[in-house]
Amino acid sequence: MTFHHTSRIALLFAIACAATALSASPGLAFSSEAQQMCTGDAMRLCGHEVPNVPRITACMARNRAHVSPGCRAVMDREAARRRAAAAE
Repeated sequence: MTFHHTSRIALLFAIACAATALSASPGLAFSSEAQQMCTGDAMRLCGHEVPNVPRITACMARNRAHVSPGCRAVMDREAARRRAAAAE
């Protein structure tokens, strides 16, 4: 297994963890969507934090304004779900 492959696995795991942290009711669909929509942003903005999952997650949160429209939509949608669930 190469370093790049290991780094990519760590990054995908971090995105899945971020999805779980951002989601009121985490599920595989969101994790898959987050991976698809946010992996490029995570590599571009937070690749220097790999393989530290908590630091990648914090980096993505800090850089929310700089992520692609698709990734931001996923993050915003999950934040809205979390707020709605908390209001119930």
